[in-house]
Amino acid sequence: MASILVFDIETIPDVVGLRRIEAYPDSMTDLQVAEKAMSERFEKTGSEFLPLFLQRIVAISCVIRRTTKDGAPQIKVGSLGNPEDDERVLVQAFFDLIEKYTPQLVSWNGSGFDLPVLHYRALVNHVQASRYWEMGESQDSDSREFKWNNYISRYHMRHLDMMDLLAKFNGRANAPLDGLAKLCGFPGKLGMDGSQVWGAYQDGKLPDIRRYCETDVVNTYLMYCRFQLMRGGFSFPEYQEELAFVKSYLEGLSIQPESSQWKEYLAGFTSNA
Repeated sequence: MASILVFDIETIPDVVGLRRIEAYPDSMTDLQVAEKAMSERFEKTGSEFLPLFLQRIVAISCVIRRTTKDGAPQIKVGSLGNPEDDERVLVQAFFDLIEKYTPQLVSWNGSGFDLPVLHYRALVNHVQASRYWEMGESQDSDSREFKWNNYISRYHMRHLDMMDLLAKFNGRANAPLDGLAKLCGFPGKLGMDGSQVWGAYQDGKLPDIRRYCETDVVNTYLMYCRFQLMRGGFSFPEYQEELAFVKSYLEGLSIQPESSQWKEYLAGFTSNA
C-alpha cells in the first residue's frame, strides 16, 4: 500500500493580519477586532466567515497509513506539533510529511478550503514545500511523473478530495462529512463542529479542538476505505480487515488519558459500517 495522508485543519480569524490590513485602533482587543471583522463580513455577504487568506491555522490533524520497509501495516492518528507551537511550525510540518513520503493526499473539501488556506498561510509564514508544488518540470524520472499526476491539478489523483469527487465536481451535490459518515455506519463528528472552533479557542480549549480535528480525519479515512470498496480497490474481506485494523489501533489509543475521545468514537460504529 502506498503511503496515504488524510488531513484536516481548524482555523480562527487572523487577528494580526486583520490589524495590518484594516488598521483597527490599538485600543481594541483581539476579540473585538475579530468580532468587528466578522460583523462587517456578515453585512457584506450574509455570513461571518472570513476570507480564506484571513484564516489562521491552529490545528492540523492527520491519519498516516503506510506499509513499513519490512512489510508491516502502520497507521498513526494525531495532530501536528504541540498546542503551544505557532502556525508556521504546524504548516511546515504538514508539507514536510509530503516531502518525506510523497503520499496519496486525502481530504474532505480539501480543494475548497484546507489546501487554499494552507497555500496562503505557507506564503505568509515563509514555509517551503517543493515536493507539494512539483509539476514535472525537471528531467529526472522521479519528477517527470508529476507532469501527469500531481497535487495541484484538479483532475489528478495525488490529492483526492472525497467531497468534490463524489459530487462529480458539482458544488450543489456536495455532502457533509458528518452526515454521510453516519449513513455509512461510522461515528461522525464528536464534541463540536467547525463553527464552534473560534469560541472554543477563546475559552482556552485548543486541546479539545485538536481532538475534534483528529476524529474528523479518521472519519475521512474510513470514507476513503468505503470508496476503495466501491471502486474495487478493496475486496469486501480486505475492507473488513482494514476497518478491524483501524478499530484495534483506536482501542489502543483510547486507554491513554489524553485520548479518551476514542472510547466514545468507537461506540459510534453501527452495523452498516
